[in-house]
Amino acid sequence: MDQDAIAEITRGGLIETLGIDLRELTAERVVATMPVTPRHVQIFGHLHGGASVALAETVASIGCFLSCPPGYGGFGLEINANHLRPKRDGVLTATGVPLHRGRTTHVWDVKIADEAGKLVCVSRCTVAIVALDWR
Repeated sequence: MDQDAIAEITRGGLIETLGIDLRELTAERVVATMPVTPRHVQIFGHLHGGASVALAETVASIGCFLSCPPGYGGFGLEINANHLRPKRDGVLTATGVPLHRGRTTHVWDVKIADEAGKLVCVSRCTVAIVALDWR
């Protein structure tokens, strides 16, 4: 599946709501960016951890999907995230690579960095491979 097709099926939903931009899409590496705006922060004005987790799971799930057999996709099964540094504005870049690709699960390592390349969050995502129902 090419990048345009993935952009089409990800239109709307949380990816669009958070302003996630898919930059590099291969089964070996997925890179996406997300702005940090007032819509992405918690009550003290810092990046909400849930926004980072949503970005990480998006990267991992799309990466898994890219290596699934036709008719299958990836759904987040478990996610761990360490929030390392606060962020109030700017743009984050998430880079995900597979650590394990099994028949029924994948494990992805996702690093989220700021514009200076400093880590803001690191995440490990386990993704279940399931048959898709496109209804």
